[in-house]
Amino acid sequence: MAHLKDLMDIFLQPGELFVADANFQIRTILGSCVSITLWHPKACVGGMSHFLLPTRGFAPPSPDLDGRYGDEALQLMTNDLRSSGVNPQQCQAKIFGGGNMFPGQTRASAITVGQRNGEAARSFLQKQGINVVTESLFGVGHRQIIFNVGNGDVWSRQVRPSKQEIATETAVQGASK
Repeated sequence: MAHLKDLMDIFLQPGELFVADANFQIRTILGSCVSITLWHPKACVGGMSHFLLPTRGFAPPSPDLDGRYGDEALQLMTNDLRSSGVNPQQCQAKIFGGGNMFPGQTRASAITVGQRNGEAARSFLQKQGINVVTESLFGVGHRQIIFNVGNGDVWSRQVRPSKQEIATETAVQGASK
């Protein structure tokens, strides 16, 4: 088994995804965005996405898929897994992110972008017949994610904003009204 220091390290920016073998670890930082990891335990092949919104909301002007949208990111990732000889329906899925980055600006009854992203990820995976084995969704603040493709482990660390950051954000919001 490879040690983390021996793994090639890939950092995903928003809208990116990556499918790889056991020689890689994939990292990202999520706020309201969501990452889906898919991992095939026998092949030790997996992928991770980092999407910003559930869907485009309209038909794309071209047939090109865009990883910024959850439905399209999942389609791109499953296409890449199939190209690697992996059946996506035999993968284990994990979902992360969907945090509320601006808790002082959210009405109690309003659904946040992060909540829409997380709920959409669950729905997309269910429609594809892919089993979700764990998730770490919602809450306040951002998450740091590291996915070890070799063994399927995903480390998630949620970082809540400090009281000072929330107070500053609330003061800025009040001044702009």
